[in-house]
Amino acid sequence: MTQMETNPPEKVLPTEGRHVIHLFFRVEYGPWEVLDSRQKIEAKTALSALVQEIRATPETQLVTFSVVSPKADLGFMLLTSDLQVADAFAKRLGTVMGPDILTPEYSYLSMTERSEYTTSEAEYIASLEKEDGLTQGTPEFDEKLVGFRKRMEKYGKDRLQPNLPDWPVLCFYPMSKRRAPEQNWYALDFDTRKALMGGHARVGRTYSGRVLQLITGSTGLDSMEWGVTLFAKTTSEIKSIVYEMRFDEVSAKYADFGDFFIGLQLPLDTLFARLNL
Repeated sequence: MTQMETNPPEKVLPTEGRHVIHLFFRVEYGPWEVLDSRQKIEAKTALSALVQEIRATPETQLVTFSVVSPKADLGFMLLTSDLQVADAFAKRLGTVMGPDILTPEYSYLSMTERSEYTTSEAEYIASLEKEDGLTQGTPEFDEKLVGFRKRMEKYGKDRLQPNLPDWPVLCFYPMSKRRAPEQNWYALDFDTRKALMGGHARVGRTYSGRVLQLITGSTGLDSMEWGVTLFAKTTSEIKSIVYEMRFDEVSAKYADFGDFFIGLQLPLDTLFARLNL
């Protein structure tokens, strides 16, 4: 909560997962240059202290990055469980350096979520019996089932409570599924959608270890249905995965995309130097 909120309001917690806010700001150099050297140091110190406070908050992560385009100058990606906390921190990030220094350019609210298209245990058991010829109760069957449960437990935790990497390149964009008469994703039956998403996921898995993909839901929360955040060590990997996935039917036929933002994760001292602050 902000320092002024002596009686914090009741928490707003999701049933599972965490709230995610992407914030993009422009630096207003006119008001900044009016400040004297002491005031500039105080402003940067205030932002540094706030970043430390946010990162010390339980179940909370904050990424700081330089935006590599004229769309904005700097950005923050904030993950935390309580929407009250997320909202309070987001507002403080925009004002902590003083009035008129940071101007909001774009923001996006979403939530970490499970995928409805993951393989169920019943489906996995059926595949072991039909495709692998294994019988329930045998040692090999039980070993594979235990492995499946462990993988799915980790997958669910990674989706709902991700640990964001410090890889330098960050890409964010929102997206929705189309509802055109001949391209209406929501008119497809579940099994068809699941089969299509299975092919889409197979492409994504080929980038394991090179691109971390975080898909967060925003239906009813923001202007599109999902936010996509990609982390990588090079822009080549970002470009490659987005390009390859666009040939998949899920994207080629049923996806609409918003603006793309590319950022470089930087520590605050480097970020201040990059922004000439």
